[in-house]
Amino acid sequence: MPNSFGKLFTITTWGESHGAAVGVVIDGCPAGLAITADEIQVELDRRRPGQSDIVTPRKEEDRVEILAGVFEGKTMGTPISLLVRNADQRPGAYDEMREKFRPSHADFTYQAKYGLRDHRGGGRSSARETIGRVAAGAIAAKILRLANGVETRAFVTQVHDISAPLEALAKFPTLAEVEATAVRCPHPATAAAMIERIKAVRSEGDSVGGVIECRVRGLPAGLGEPVFDRLEADLAKAMLSLPATKGFEIGSGFSGTRLKGSEHNDAFETRDGRVRTVTNRSGGVQGGISNGEELVFRVAFKPTATILQPQKTVDIRGAATELAARGRHDPCVLPRAVPIVEAMTSLVLLDHWMRQHAQNQTFKF
Repeated sequence: MPNSFGKLFTITTWGESHGAAVGVVIDGCPAGLAITADEIQVELDRRRPGQSDIVTPRKEEDRVEILAGVFEGKTMGTPISLLVRNADQRPGAYDEMREKFRPSHADFTYQAKYGLRDHRGGGRSSARETIGRVAAGAIAAKILRLANGVETRAFVTQVHDISAPLEALAKFPTLAEVEATAVRCPHPATAAAMIERIKAVRSEGDSVGGVIECRVRGLPAGLGEPVFDRLEADLAKAMLSLPATKGFEIGSGFSGTRLKGSEHNDAFETRDGRVRTVTNRSGGVQGGISNGEELVFRVAFKPTATILQPQKTVDIRGAATELAARGRHDPCVLPRAVPIVEAMTSLVLLDHWMRQHAQNQTFKF
């Protein structure tokens, strides 16, 4: 069913924004991995609301509970069930949305598909669903670190029309550099401008979008399938399954269309005893398979759909009306989306690593 993701390392998320809880079931996790709720909590704390004055003020601790699959601090190889209870709910703020469709939101399409919907905070379409992804991603990321020292780093490069200079983002940023500002852009001067822009649009009851870049180092060559399950295709699906995403590009992306083949090709060389590329316009993937270089991709996020300005819309009977949303919403989703992008990246990479091992390394002929 469409609530599950992955083939060998599989997650199924469940829950709604204003239900009792949200969570995830993880199937296929290897046995014997030492894991605690506190390790998972670190990533959930990066995603939770109310952590700065440029995100939604909804107060949720998002404390994770391990219900099954872990015994005496280690995974058992059986399904792992993780739960986070919803606490700071204000369903009354959404009463008007029971009959009115929010522009550019999922209200109308959910109604069209199912014939009914949970109007409180968007129900299943709410970004609170991503709690399960982040919790599962924390486990996947630990396995990748232990397996090969794989390090994943996502960060904000653009908010509205404010972009970090390319030279400032040339190196792989540290976690401390990303976490140094509320907007999670590793270039301090640009981060300050981004924060001021977000505050300005919030004061107007409006919202802005932007771009998150993600890099991964430590990946071996050989992950990914050559046709339908190309590594970049599964990454694209993972990223475009996130709320508010509208674009995905890897390596040179759309800018590569302005180059000739002689300019774009990544020449091979032998460096430190292994095959490497001189440049990395491919973004670490060629023919759908990782080539051992740094994985580099970007995800575009639209402005938050729910804004506090009056907007023209229609109600469930099709009658023209106006809606001025209430409730607590992010004026820009990007700061809290950074750990979500990292989590989905880890889930894709671990699943492909397990598939590569199962097909090509389990049996030796």
